[in-house]
Amino acid sequence: MLKIAIADDHAMFVDGIESILNTEESIQVVDKCFNGESVFAMVKNQEIDVLLLDINLPDMSGIEVAKKLNVEFPNIKIIALSMYNEESIVSEMLKNGAQGYILKNTGRTELVQAIETVASGQTYFSKEVTETIMGSLSKKNTPKKTNMFLVPKLSRREKEVLALIVKEFTTPEIAEKLFISMKTAESHRANLISKLNVRNTAGLVRAAIQHKLLD
Repeated sequence: MLKIAIADDHAMFVDGIESILNTEESIQVVDKCFNGESVFAMVKNQEIDVLLLDINLPDMSGIEVAKKLNVEFPNIKIIALSMYNEESIVSEMLKNGAQGYILKNTGRTELVQAIETVASGQTYFSKEVTETIMGSLSKKNTPKKTNMFLVPKLSRREKEVLALIVKEFTTPEIAEKLFISMKTAESHRANLISKLNVRNTAGLVRAAIQHKLLD
């Protein structure tokens, strides 16, 4: 059973999510809190698989909370929960350890899907958030001269795999889409993680956005 915690400063909203999730046999809401500081007290005393984290908490931002949790409790998967669908905010949450980003108008089915997907080690974004990310990737901005990041050369196939990862395709789906074996798909993913110097799929998505690798 997946152990879920909720951090949001609107009690009625938290109670609503808890009520929804408690009807799922595979999910258990083990705790909830209403500010950033209480998140850290909570994770020290509870075994948590996935944290649903609001971007706006009264004492600190969800970005700050995610950044600290990513260092001190890296096993906890984080799904950002927000009303804001802005590329800069999404990018910062990914940069600081979130594996998912969903909007507060998300329905029950998608909420459960997001939790199960992130708990399995993959990333999940609401459809609108995915569109925002893809829109950012398509922008043709001139690189700043001060940007010292040396973009590694990606092969055509690696770019195809990266594009599918950004679109939330799983490894089996990538293999099927590109008519390659699972082993080859996994090898491309591993090579991308190594080339872009990131740790996971969320890092690949962030690198693709920040450095416009799919332009």
